[in-house]
Amino acid sequence: MAANETPPNARVSGAETPPANYWERWGSTAPAAPQPSPAEVIAAPSAGDATAAVVEAPYRVLIVEDDRSQALFAQSVLHGAGMQAIVQMEAEGVQQAITEHRPDLILMDLHMPGLDGMRLTAMIRQQPQQALLPIVFLTGDPDPERQFEVLDSGADDFLTKPIRPRHLIAAVSNRIRRSRQQAQHVSAVGPALNNPETGLPTRHNVMQQLGTALQEHATGGVLFIEIASALGLRERYGYAAFERLMVQAGQRLAEAARPHPLARLNDNSFLLFAPGVAEAQLPELAQTLRGHLSSQPLLVRDEEHVHLRATIGHASLDAGFEDAGSALEAVERTALQARLLPEGVAAYVSREDTTSQEHLALLDGQLELAYQPIVAVSGSDTAQYQVLLRLRKNDGTLLSAGQVIPAAEAAGRISDLDQQVMDYALGLLQLYQHATPPLRLFVSQSMRTLARDVFADWLLKSLAERNVPGTRLVVDMRLPDALIHAVTIQQFCARLMPAGVQFCLSQFEPGPEANALLTQLPLGFVRMSSRFAGAHHQPSVRDELREVIEMAHRAGLQIIGQQIEDPQAAAAMWMGGVDFIQGNVVQSAGTELNFDFQTAVL
Repeated sequence: MAANETPPNARVSGAETPPANYWERWGSTAPAAPQPSPAEVIAAPSAGDATAAVVEAPYRVLIVEDDRSQALFAQSVLHGAGMQAIVQMEAEGVQQAITEHRPDLILMDLHMPGLDGMRLTAMIRQQPQQALLPIVFLTGDPDPERQFEVLDSGADDFLTKPIRPRHLIAAVSNRIRRSRQQAQHVSAVGPALNNPETGLPTRHNVMQQLGTALQEHATGGVLFIEIASALGLRERYGYAAFERLMVQAGQRLAEAARPHPLARLNDNSFLLFAPGVAEAQLPELAQTLRGHLSSQPLLVRDEEHVHLRATIGHASLDAGFEDAGSALEAVERTALQARLLPEGVAAYVSREDTTSQEHLALLDGQLELAYQPIVAVSGSDTAQYQVLLRLRKNDGTLLSAGQVIPAAEAAGRISDLDQQVMDYALGLLQLYQHATPPLRLFVSQSMRTLARDVFADWLLKSLAERNVPGTRLVVDMRLPDALIHAVTIQQFCARLMPAGVQFCLSQFEPGPEANALLTQLPLGFVRMSSRFAGAHHQPSVRDELREVIEMAHRAGLQIIGQQIEDPQAAAAMWMGGVDFIQGNVVQSAGTELNFDFQTAVL
């Protein structure tokens, strides 16, 4: 029977809870006596053993499939074999389903709208706790090359539709059985020290070594290595080829780093722990790594080769880090600075306690938010504002976001500040939830905040408790953050999208990597860099703006032109094809939400 057919004599409405041994109707003959399903194995006690029989927990399978009939077919077959099968029809909800149901295996479709199966698999593999979660693809794509790409993207097996139910049950149950046996072995002997696919030490392994060294006040250094142009490479060659490229990069870096342990952190970054290396030797080690990586091209596909470059941030262990996590955060920020330097290497400079106290003192005051309208060029039935951060000092001085945010980041308070602003914005949305026209707020959040799982949980809970539709909220993210933390942002967006929350990429400047984000992130809006506000003065900038707008519109995104200060600039934006305008030509930022959106037409 083909995989997209409904089993004979079975109603779709009852497919989620089929009777026991339902799957046996596809077998050649029924067994002479009832046999336990693969998920119901009972360990019988031996003679004289007083211990009761232990029943293994049912196998849990997450089916990721956007076609309802195909999903119910697989679900009914697995249910009939005694397994717990949960269907997730939208890629954006997969991470949440994994967290809630803790599946033993994911049965993955290849072709889905939005994130395809390979991209989704790559995102799952970035989670340390999901690195070994079995993922089996079930697809009708007969292309052998595609099957190779699927396996290379991180999948464990590839099943082709149509598939016999007995084959599906055997493939799933055998894979889960091996996975559980491996998990039992890990719990007995501890987590693996090396990644079985790359041979590199695991992140857990290196972070543990780093933490021990910090506790013992040992000498040495830590280096954060970022492969440049990762997004552009992934967009051009695809996930499978990009993954092969990063595996080769890791192996080449490990050669140059030997005997020091190197672990892959995420898509395009690596962590090197260099015990015993003096602080004065760290820049030389960093340059050695960069030179070794770029010295020879790497094979990306067929006979095509590419040269890779890297930027590196490094720090000495005696910089006063409390733990491995703070050390990693420090060198990651330092690597961002290295991107701006011609040599591509930067050393961490620790902040003195006095400096930190100065930053904290700067934050001593009262938040005062301002709002600036974001107006559709052809009118709109929604009132849209960007929330702008202000802070009133005790002496009456009013500080702008440009002064407050760097101080909050330097003092380690940015997540607290972000959450305060978001909480205030949600309170406004609750207050105006029945207003006409409906209110929508654009709220900027830092990368450090978006990377916290607890923040996503808090935001979802707050929306539900306040009864605020997620569509009324747009989370604003900066392009520089998105270029470096694309995977983290994708994961955050996936958590919030089921609630209807939308996302805006701000400070947009076109380029290969930035352009790739327009299709790789689930965006609704793009806010252009303020540079484009002067497009009417420069024909080259005007042409550049039009190209970005056309590209964004093809991706289904809406463009916001910001800092528009005069009618001539507004006219140029309108002629260029922007969807919204923001700036003093419309209305300057203020403390009132009183702009007349229903009659405003530019």
